[in-house]
Amino acid sequence: MEATGTEEVDKLKTKFISAWNNMKYSWVLKTKTYFSRNSPVLLLGKCYHFKCEDENKLLHARSGCTIEDHVIAGNVEEFRKDFISRIWLTYREEFPSIEGSALTTDCGWGCTLRTGQMLLAQGLILHFLGRAWTWPDALNIDNSDSESWTSHTVKKFTASFEASLSGERELKTPTISLKETIGRYSDDHEMQNEIYHRKIISWFGDSPLALFGLHQLIKYGKKSGKKAGDWYGPAVVAHILRKAVEEARHPELQGITIYVAQDCTVYSSDVIDKQCASMAPDISDDKAVIILVPVRLGGERTNTDYLEFVKGILSLEYCVGIIGGKPKQSYYFAGFQDDSLIYMDPHYCQSFVDVSIKDFPLETFHCPSPKKMSFRKMDPSCTIGFYCRNVQDFKRASEEITKMLKVFSKEKYPLFTFVNGHSRDYDFTSTTTNEEDLFSEDEKKRLKRFSTEEFVLL
Repeated sequence: MEATGTEEVDKLKTKFISAWNNMKYSWVLKTKTYFSRNSPVLLLGKCYHFKCEDENKLLHARSGCTIEDHVIAGNVEEFRKDFISRIWLTYREEFPSIEGSALTTDCGWGCTLRTGQMLLAQGLILHFLGRAWTWPDALNIDNSDSESWTSHTVKKFTASFEASLSGERELKTPTISLKETIGRYSDDHEMQNEIYHRKIISWFGDSPLALFGLHQLIKYGKKSGKKAGDWYGPAVVAHILRKAVEEARHPELQGITIYVAQDCTVYSSDVIDKQCASMAPDISDDKAVIILVPVRLGGERTNTDYLEFVKGILSLEYCVGIIGGKPKQSYYFAGFQDDSLIYMDPHYCQSFVDVSIKDFPLETFHCPSPKKMSFRKMDPSCTIGFYCRNVQDFKRASEEITKMLKVFSKEKYPLFTFVNGHSRDYDFTSTTTNEEDLFSEDEKKRLKRFSTEEFVLL
């Protein structure tokens, strides 16, 4: 009886903390992000110039970003559309409970898993839709950053707290539906793109069946000693994403894989082996690969000498972003202007959306407003991601990034390296796995080391 009583207290405590976090992350201050009209903006390899067009025009308040001197600039709308089209994955509340816990929200602890999801989602967009794709409805969504601490938010907290205690779920859904969007498309290609757009988002749904959803990622994280409610570092998340993609059995995901660099080294033959491996005997094409490189940009603080290299990486169209942020607060970095990084913030609690229904709403999966942060404030621990469609692309990317590393590292040792051969050629233990164990013993050791964010500084 005593044990049962303790369990009930723990459950009540978990629900109270979840309700508090839901309230904490369910409101945002009314803020605007300022962009200079004199400097280009880079977003995942695309460059936008905000040049003066009309002194009398203002950037619409709903855009959430303002040009200095109150001037609308050249292709601001194109930038906004491109940014909003990226998939935004944030804290959610009242989703099905995570196995082995009473948690129905990831508020307060799941931010790095969310930024990892965003990076993988961008990789899948490049794979299925291409970098030129933008969501046709991107400019039609409202800016949630204009919401402030109001009676609406207080009511939301009260309802969330009551629902947490009673175990009930209140489903709040926005408005843009599949039927409405498909009906506006003029050709089969646009319709096909919208189907893929929805399919990619559905793979990140907050349900146990979603391939790359929070529930699945936590399941793989258990193999590295993590559990629901723990904080995950960017390096651990890189390995969890790799395992999630490797274990995905969806037919359309058999043409893509993930490689995680070992100790800041990308072994080219290991990457090519993964690209050429095929589960189906009738498939001869090489796979696309997302390369994830966990790095550390300094010791206790980020070394500003790495700024130009980070900017160079975000200027590549095949870059899928950076999992980084401030200490214990993860952001998804996707671009920059001058010495400030442009990011999407997962620290905003939204209601659960059931992505299993045919016309689930899309609005809450797209961020209406970019945010900026000084590079100096960035936590040194991060994971950089690249997408290569085939072996030829990988070879081209490795050559280009190697040149970039040499230029920006000057006389210092490069941040990471590409080397020929396999890891086993350099006395590293092979990282092959069997069906009973999702992580090899070598991987488990490496994940435990990454869990404490201990990197070798070269």
